[in-house]
Amino acid sequence: MDRSPLPPGIDERLAAQLGFIAEVDKLKTILRASPLAAADRRENDAEHSWHLALMVMLLAEYANEPIDVGHAMRLVVIHDLVEIYAGDSPVFDPAAVVGQQEREEAAADRLFTLLPDDQARWIRALWDEFEAGQTPEARFCKAMDRLEPMLLNWVNRGGTWQMPGANETTVRAREAGVVAGSTVLGGATDALVTHGLANGWIRPAPE
Repeated sequence: MDRSPLPPGIDERLAAQLGFIAEVDKLKTILRASPLAAADRRENDAEHSWHLALMVMLLAEYANEPIDVGHAMRLVVIHDLVEIYAGDSPVFDPAAVVGQQEREEAAADRLFTLLPDDQARWIRALWDEFEAGQTPEARFCKAMDRLEPMLLNWVNRGGTWQMPGANETTVRAREAGVVAGSTVLGGATDALVTHGLANGWIRPAPE
């Protein structure tokens, strides 16, 4: 739906900021593959990002390295904004992840430049930091990004673990990303996956 232009009388910088905020409202419309725990529908990207921010706030004590919680929360709040234009790419759908990096880079180039130059550089740097996963905060945030759908899948007795591309091997590969940010939470993820395998919610590794 096309938006009406902002009314006259608003400072140019503020108009750019408000325009960006209005544009990223579209994040609420981007559905992910993961089911909700509380309702019979899939979560959207905005719900996912909020959930990760809450997880960072509550679980930071389990990070492998000390982290700046405020900085980590900024990383997870912006990490999926590019999916407004690039769309979600479910990890257990091989076709969906083809070209994902290129789509998301192009989306970042398009989206973040809606902001004033200084904030565009700042937000882009945060997004690049999350993607690179080289700082303690980024490693922990990526761990939360893997743990959250694992937990939702376990609560739903399968969830995206039922997708054709999911089996013990591919699920365990996601588990490794949790361990990289938190060995404690990696252990909890291992328990979820092991329980899922025992109950038939995850297919065994192909022979």
